[in-house]
Amino acid sequence: MTAILGISAFYHDSAAAIVVDGSLVAAAQEERFTRKKHDAGYPFHAIEYVLDEAGLGIGDVDHIAFYDKPFLKFERLLETYVSYAPRGLNSFRMAMPVWLREKLFQKDLLSRELRGHDPEFRPGDKLMFSEHHFSHAASAFFPSPFEEAVVLTLDGVGEWATTTLAIGRGKDLKIEKEIHFPHSIGLLYSAFTYYTGFKVNSGEYKVMGLAPYGTPRFKDVILENLIDLKDDGSFRLDMQYFNYAVGLTMTNQRFSDLFGEPVRQPEKDPLTQFHMDIAASVQAVTEEIVLRLTRSAAQEYGIENLCMAGGVALNCVANGHILRDGAFKDIWVQPAAGDAGGAVGAALAAWHTELKNERQSSSPSDKMQGSYLGPAFAQDDIEQRLTAIGAKFETFETDSMITEATTALVDGKALGWFQGRMEFGPRALGGRSIIGDPRSPSMQKTLNLKVKYRESFRPFAPSVLREDVSDWFELDYDSPYMLLVADVQEKMRRTMTSEETQLFGIDKLNVVRSDIPAVTHVDYSARVQTVHAETNPLYHALICEFKQRTGCPVVVNTSFNVRGEPIVCTPEDAFRCFMGTELDMLVIGRCILRKPDQDQALKQDYKEAFELD
Repeated sequence: MTAILGISAFYHDSAAAIVVDGSLVAAAQEERFTRKKHDAGYPFHAIEYVLDEAGLGIGDVDHIAFYDKPFLKFERLLETYVSYAPRGLNSFRMAMPVWLREKLFQKDLLSRELRGHDPEFRPGDKLMFSEHHFSHAASAFFPSPFEEAVVLTLDGVGEWATTTLAIGRGKDLKIEKEIHFPHSIGLLYSAFTYYTGFKVNSGEYKVMGLAPYGTPRFKDVILENLIDLKDDGSFRLDMQYFNYAVGLTMTNQRFSDLFGEPVRQPEKDPLTQFHMDIAASVQAVTEEIVLRLTRSAAQEYGIENLCMAGGVALNCVANGHILRDGAFKDIWVQPAAGDAGGAVGAALAAWHTELKNERQSSSPSDKMQGSYLGPAFAQDDIEQRLTAIGAKFETFETDSMITEATTALVDGKALGWFQGRMEFGPRALGGRSIIGDPRSPSMQKTLNLKVKYRESFRPFAPSVLREDVSDWFELDYDSPYMLLVADVQEKMRRTMTSEETQLFGIDKLNVVRSDIPAVTHVDYSARVQTVHAETNPLYHALICEFKQRTGCPVVVNTSFNVRGEPIVCTPEDAFRCFMGTELDMLVIGRCILRKPDQDQALKQDYKEAFELD
């Protein structure tokens, strides 16, 4: 038996994964255990969990694979500062002490941290370091169902690379082309995230959600001034407008002057039509870049499969365009496409690339197990935990539990749904989800304002039975990880009145657009999750019963957390979130908790409990 521990840490979204004889056994992000969103620290708890899940101690691990190469990253920082000197002196002075104290000597730092699991442990030559984008590429190709694929990785920056194109065949994976820092589609998108007043490295999906409220009237301004985009998708940014290479902000005054407004101050300045148009414009440019990249790659290599990873691969609107464009017959996106997934990629790269092991035979399904790779809790453990914290609950047989939960959904209630193993990656997929009735015209607003405590424009995703997806959405394709956007079927849409079509911006939000308004975005699109009986039988059974009762094979699915909080991990986390929000019911295993039954003294103010995301 060969066990490989993969680690991603010290930037953002730290995580751990374990691969045993080539099979991915477990993976989890540190934030779920520490309750600190995007926790970047050493993933002690995540490592403890994956080792426990595999039934191993740290001493039983044969190799430990880290997801990037610190020396290369340090080289990039030094060369960047030298090339821009004397600009960036403040940034240089802030960065260097941390590098010289910790990051440059990451092998020593990791060795010290690993001894925290066992004081006798000496990693020695067990430690391996993969390149950042190779970890991303490995996380995309090796778990995919394809024997051969083009592999595209797009993010902010790794060591030097920001965009790479690799070719995967069997156990072999080779990067063929790279675009280097400071030219980055991820950092371009983050610059607009910063400019519209959202938090970089976490608010990019808000920009994507805001885009349909605007028109891309600045698309040409961006293409003519900020980026030199070639026909094959390669590009260079004009760094006169950006500050991220050497400064402490993403953009500079010249950037603001180009668009005619200053950087929006979050929580102070309102979101206006201008910001919606800016979001629509950078989204349109992003789609243009990725479509040129994918079309060019398909033409050059003649391979019909595409795999994707890196933070930009979480842009499910762009992914939907790639699929519909048809340059590639099939696409597969790593569900933990951001840096957390680097832990999986580093471990699989070690197994296949360093140790030269063949892949298991390809099959129609991928090797991510639905991304249900986190902790699960046995029924008796759930009951003991809930009793210990003073929760009041009833325990049902499985069929009765599903019937009770379905009745609550039909009655318009919002449910916390906690079943099986926790998801790996940023999306809740029916393991740690908040669910509701998509037919309700008020459900989106209710969930945003009364449960999630976040901006009302934020869209929710539909979970739909895989066998029914094409009846409700313009998609007949597996989308188990909520990484493809498709339009609601024409027959489900409602024709708007002339007055409604004249509405602008957020005023569009309250218009009922389809038979499932809670999951239909203002442009009739939806971020679809297909639910499969093989990977999540309980969630599938729940939606089946909901369909039986209502004729609708769709439920609203959003992550089980409030804004700024990581997705819940344990029954205790779920109960706290339940008591701190206006959720009506909580279903954990076969236990059902109703809000009126609970001790009101256990209520807490969740609205201000977490820093804004």
